[in-house]
Amino acid sequence: MSNVLFDEPGPRTVARHRLYTIIASAALLLVATFVVWRLYVEGQFAADLWEPLVTPAYMRALLDGMIVTLQMAFSAVILAVVFGVLFGVGKLSERGWVRWPCWAVVEFFRAVPVVILMIFIFAYWFIDSGDPGEYWSVVIALTLYNGAVLAEVFRAGILAVPRGQAEAAYAIGMRKTQVMTLVLLPQAVKIMLPAIISQMVVALKDTSLGYVTTAAVLTTVGESIYIQFRNQIPVVIVVASMYITVNLILTWLATLAQKRYVGEKKPLEVSMVGHLDDGRAV
Repeated sequence: MSNVLFDEPGPRTVARHRLYTIIASAALLLVATFVVWRLYVEGQFAADLWEPLVTPAYMRALLDGMIVTLQMAFSAVILAVVFGVLFGVGKLSERGWVRWPCWAVVEFFRAVPVVILMIFIFAYWFIDSGDPGEYWSVVIALTLYNGAVLAEVFRAGILAVPRGQAEAAYAIGMRKTQVMTLVLLPQAVKIMLPAIISQMVVALKDTSLGYVTTAAVLTTVGESIYIQFRNQIPVVIVVASMYITVNLILTWLATLAQKRYVGEKKPLEVSMVGHLDDGRAV
């Protein structure tokens, strides 16, 4: 039995895939066991290393760091979406004086590593102006990088909308701005939503680089703790667990939003399929 894109696996293939899954799971379990054993041998589970992380003052500091991290990520994502829409639409402009500058800006900020953007903005903008600006140096850097990536996502999403949609809108007398805002963008957002969700997760993770500007993000708080108590491994485990938990929650919420506004993905349907008299497809 087969579907449109590939043959469905038979019993022997299914059994082989299950065997591969068991072998891979056993290998991962073995690696995890070895890592835990090495940490135990090195004394990384000693109570005095973990005690600061369950002390109310340091727990509150980690929570405050996570709140600042979420604020930075939220600000950067909102601004990046605005940046992406403006420059993504600009790259589709028929006017060269609009299209080429937008292309240059997007390609430049896509190519520059985000940590270099953070350092440059922090060192040459805020310090020279007398304003520390740790928070906004991270937000602006994340906005520029993720906005440039989203600009390409929006451009691709708009181009993915069937051409007949725009032609029909022009046929009833809509202007180009109306076609873009009322016809193309609403349909393109549904196509782009998975990529936008993925970029939100990237922005949240990239806030961890904010420690280079001494911004009060979670990694900076963790660094101050392990410098004081020399418990790098426990701090890294706790900080990573917090990031993983928040990203899983964000992904879950974004998936719910995708199901509500886009709907479940369905198998590819082919209309040009012949049928026999008994209803079977040929």
